[in-house]
Order: sequence, then C-alpha cells, then structure tokens
Amino acid sequence: MDNKHTTPIVTFVVTCHNHTATMIEETIGNILELSLSNVERQIVVVDDGSDMCPMNELMPLADNIIYIRMPYGGTGAARNTGIALATGQYLQFVDAGDTLVKAAYEHCLDIVRYKSPDMVMFNHTAKSKESVTVATTDERPLSGAEFMRNNSMRGMACGYVFRRDILHNLRFPSDIVHEDEEFTPQLVLRCESLFRVQVDAYCRNNHTTMTVADKDNRWKLKRLDDTETVIKRLHRRADTLPYEERQAMQRRVAQLTMDYLHDVIVVTRSKHHLNERIESLEREGLFPLPEKAYTKRYLMFSRLVKSSVGRNILLLTLPLASWKKIR
Repeated sequence: MDNKHTTPIVTFVVTCHNHTATMIEETIGNILELSLSNVERQIVVVDDGSDMCPMNELMPLADNIIYIRMPYGGTGAARNTGIALATGQYLQFVDAGDTLVKAAYEHCLDIVRYKSPDMVMFNHTAKSKESVTVATTDERPLSGAEFMRNNSMRGMACGYVFRRDILHNLRFPSDIVHEDEEFTPQLVLRCESLFRVQVDAYCRNNHTTMTVADKDNRWKLKRLDDTETVIKRLHRRADTLPYEERQAMQRRVAQLTMDYLHDVIVVTRSKHHLNERIESLEREGLFPLPEKAYTKRYLMFSRLVKSSVGRNILLLTLPLASWKKIR
C-alpha cells in the first residue's frame, strides 16, 4: 500500500499569533504523542500575522507540519485557512500553547476510529495533569438537533473533533471576535451522529488565557457588540430552519442571550447601559427571554431580568459564587 495516498484520519489545525516558539512546540509535541501514525495525522500550523516568524525555531519539526504564515486576520480567518489546507477525514482545532489530555483524547479517537461519528464533543479543563476521570459516553449517538434541544453546550471550537465533509460551505466569520459561538451551533446542526463524552480532553493553559480584566473598556465593549451580532445572526438563521432544528437553535440563542446580558451587567455595572442593550434585543424579538426550564440558572435569570426590580437585584448581586453554582 502506498502511504503517500493514505488520507489522514485527523487534521489538527493549530492557530498562533505572537506565541513563542516554545509554546507552539509544546502543542505540536503533544499532538505527536497521540496514537496516530505519520500517515494518520496532519498538522497544519497557521501563523496569524505574528510580529516575528517562529519557523526557524520550528525547523526540527518541519517534517511533521505544514506551516503557513498569513497577514493578521483574527482566529476565524486563520482557522478558515487551516480548513482550506486540511485533507484529514476529521478536523480538530487547537490553539497554540494549549494541549490535548492524552488518555482522555485517545478515548475520543477510539470513538472516531470504531464508530465513525460526525462529531465527538468533550470537556475542557485548565489543569495540565492527565485526567483520572473515567470517561462516560452517550449510549447512542444523537443528531445535532436532538442534542441542542436537550442540552446546554459551549461554543468553543476546540471542544470537539468532527468529520470534515459535514462542513460544506460553513466557515468561521472573520469580522467578529466570538467566531466560535456563531460557527459551532450551525456545525452541530449538521451532525447526524454526535457522541457527547464527559471527559476533560482539552487543556487550556494559563499562558493562553486572558481575562476580561486584562483588557481596556473599548475591547470589553467590542466583545459585547460582537456577541449581540452573533445572537442576532443566529436568531435570523433559526427562522429559516425546519421545526426541530429551529427549536434547537432557539434554545442556543436564548442561552447566549442570557450569558450576554449577564456579561453586560458584570462589565458595565450600568442600568442605563443594560436597558439600552435590552431595547436593542427587543427590536429583534429577542427579549423578553422565553421562560423555558432549560436550566435553573436560565429560568431564574429570565424571570429577574424582565422587571426593573429584578434588574436592580442582578446589578447588585452579580457576580456571586452562589449564582455561578446554579445550573
């Protein structure tokens, strides 16, 4: 058999921007440790306009990667470039500096190998140690619509491995910073067989995580604006979908809207600003939030945010550890 013509099982798209060569090497080395042979994996490193090109330092890994450098366009554009170069049956996005938790991710790879699903979705962690949790997997695969109708989910694009051919023309938006939140629900709805694995398989390392407190007010408001843009786009998209998929997307939109209003409160601490944002949502038919028992937290928030008194309570009490514990 000629290995030159073997299709890789997984293409790993590693995006970087001003990450050190050491951080990129750590991520690539972690992927190389997985139980995939050279012909079973493809690693595409997309340098999103870094100030300094790290390729000289990455030369010892040159035989194992495809490296492409592009003008800065943001994570969405970088991932789209990776998609264009991918030849694997499945795609996995990895941010430079982050790692895959080997034992947990191997479990996900086994599902890919032996069950051939459209997607395997897993959890992420901030702990660098190997997970000791026994993985629990759905007994049967779900359609994407069924999963979204009955579960809360996170939009993080690194939180799943998926079959490349379900993408068709779907790509990340490149005009916003919340590109994952717009991309992921649309991708999930394309799945006919999705396995949800309750295991921490992706590690977001501290050196790649930046909190809102680290940014200036313009950046914070930009993120809020972009979240609102995503919510409105997905809301309009829902109107074009068949009934079951529309229900699934409406749940995702409602939960994103709750998270968005929560962030408006935490970031601005302004009732005037909160009311302005709510009025903008009202004009699109996105407020008041539907009183659905998606989660305890969602139901409580949707009831409180409807009234002036409830908004005052939220402004005075968020964020609180006790609130965050409500699911």
